[in-house]
Amino acid sequence: MKMKKVTALSMAVMMAASMIPAVPVMAEKAEGSVYYLNFKPEQADQWVELGEKYTEETGVPVTVVTAASGTYESTLKSEMAKDEAPTLFQVNGPVGLAAWKDYCYDLKDTEIYKQLASEEFALKGEDGSIPGIAYVIETYGLIYNKAILNDYFETEGAVVKSADEINNFETLKAVADDIQAKKDDLGIEGAFTSAGFDASSDWRFKTHLANLPIYYEYQADGIDSTDAIKGTYLENFKNIFDLYITDSTCEPTVLSSKTGEDAASEFALGEAVFYQNGTWAYNDIKDNEVADEDLGMLPIYIGVEGEEEQGLCTGSENYWCVNSKADEKDIQATLDFLNWVITSDEGRTSLSQEMGFVTPFKTFDENYESENPLVVDANQYIKDGKKSVAWNFTTMPSEEWKNQVGSAMLEYAQGTGKWDKVKTAFVDGWAKEYAAAHAE
Repeated sequence: MKMKKVTALSMAVMMAASMIPAVPVMAEKAEGSVYYLNFKPEQADQWVELGEKYTEETGVPVTVVTAASGTYESTLKSEMAKDEAPTLFQVNGPVGLAAWKDYCYDLKDTEIYKQLASEEFALKGEDGSIPGIAYVIETYGLIYNKAILNDYFETEGAVVKSADEINNFETLKAVADDIQAKKDDLGIEGAFTSAGFDASSDWRFKTHLANLPIYYEYQADGIDSTDAIKGTYLENFKNIFDLYITDSTCEPTVLSSKTGEDAASEFALGEAVFYQNGTWAYNDIKDNEVADEDLGMLPIYIGVEGEEEQGLCTGSENYWCVNSKADEKDIQATLDFLNWVITSDEGRTSLSQEMGFVTPFKTFDENYESENPLVVDANQYIKDGKKSVAWNFTTMPSEEWKNQVGSAMLEYAQGTGKWDKVKTAFVDGWAKEYAAAHAE
């Protein structure tokens, strides 16, 4: 299996293109039903509401179940074993697809595939089939509070006077260290929100942060996957993680119990300047202490040569798959529902405005662009010619690999383990898990 890369150029073309909405293909009468196992808890309510609208309009029952954060794979396995299994689910990329390829309906001849802005937003099977289609292109980095940062710029001895000057790790560290030293004067708890390792938060570090050393190793070696990661940039990984846990709102010893909600709250209430997360986090931030105009996003700098030209981390781990083992009527009902989602006013408004998604479909013209200020900021990096960081974490060999890396990171943060254990989990663990996943 392979997945083509999401490039900055294709993103820019996609967002700038003028597109003509397609006409939904609806069944003449209500047949079949839809069961969507949703991956994204932050959009759970919107999906339920959208399903209800579709049922009201067509009579086709739509059930939406959202897996708890960090439990999607185990929930999917459990639900797929039931008589009433999901008709619509998702995988995170080629590695996730490998486990579920036998359950994926070929979407090659479907309307939803025809509406993709580019084939690079589809997963492709070795036989030419299309087992999965990306439905949202997302971006993550260091979300920051412009108002607090501006207050910092006015302090005596401020390292920089503009966010534009923060364009490498050295400067980021100097700024964060200085903010941490002046936190009482600035009325905040710390430079960074808590780097919690509760299941609702640890993915930000064992997956998203760990993407950076993988990305730069792939770049250096001219590859896009590997059976044996070398760990070339693990010292850089350590440096940025050290910054997160020292210039923080809390002591490292309590990170095991800190949640994703804690970090979101700390940022939303103006208690921290920097918050590693993505465009999807807007729903958790808005309508609190941080105004939309004060939201910005910086790249995650780790101290690699030339990173001044680095952009944000942009890609997708959200690929829709239709259950090929479902009843034919339910498969068709699911395909009809997806087509309605990306062509109807209700569906496009929900995805772009209420969920805040950037989507890869031609049906989303300028009338359905996201108003999410983090998306606007992300688009600006592309327009400025910065090189987006690919989501290479979709090539991580297994969920167990992530868990072992995360566990070692937590032990290191709490002072109960050495960084060498992180290296071992990262490098030796990769080879072991890759071999296990590809054993004949």
